[in-house]
Order: sequence, then structure tokens, then C-alpha cells
Amino acid sequence: MSPAPRRSLLAGLRGLLADGLELVRTRGALLVVEYEEEKARLLRLLAWGAAALILLAAGLVFSAVFITVLLWESNRLLALGVFSALFLGGGFIALNLAMAACRPRSRAFDASLNELAEDQAALRGTPRP
Repeated sequence: MSPAPRRSLLAGLRGLLADGLELVRTRGALLVVEYEEEKARLLRLLAWGAAALILLAAGLVFSAVFITVLLWESNRLLALGVFSALFLGGGFIALNLAMAACRPRSRAFDASLNELAEDQAALRGTPRP
């Protein structure tokens, strides 16, 4: 009679180990998916930001040159001063917006961390609010 309980205990331990490994594999897969999503979002942000920066800078420079040449005979110094102030003001505004965009809105891998916390609470037998 002793071999049957021993065999069922071993089978139970194997099942528990298999379930634990499956849990780790699933959480790892979720972590990889979140990493890939975050990487794609950052690359998209960098690409569109670089394109916008280049096109807007070229447009501003050509506009400033056009208006300065247009006003060359009458108010060239005023035109150059106004454009310098506009460019510097726009640069400071863009710098402030860039610094605000660098502040994290949500934690990276938040879903994975929440799932792991729920797993830990379930293993301890305490429900997580």
C-alpha cells in the first residue's frame, strides 16, 4: 500500500512544478510583449519627432530668410531681431515640452508587475484589493 501514496505524491509534486514553470513562462512572455511594445512606441516617437524637428526647422529658417530679404531696404535689423526672439522663445518652449515628455506617465512593465503581485497574493491566500 505504500507505493501508491508515494507515487501520487511524486505525481503531485511534478504537477505542481509543471504548473509553476508554466506560470513563469507565461509571465515571461507577457514581459517580453510589453518590452517590445515599449520599444516600438519609443522608436516611433523618435522617428516622428526627428522628422518634425527637421521639417519645422527648415521651414522656419526659410521663412525668416524670406521675410528678412523682403524687408532688406527698410527694416532688416528689426526683422532679424524679431526672428531671433521668436526662434529663441520657440526653442525654450520646445525644451520645456521635451522635458515634460520625459517624465514617466506609467511604469514600464506595469501589467507584468501587477500579475506577479496577484500571483503572490494568491499563493499566500490573501486576496489583493
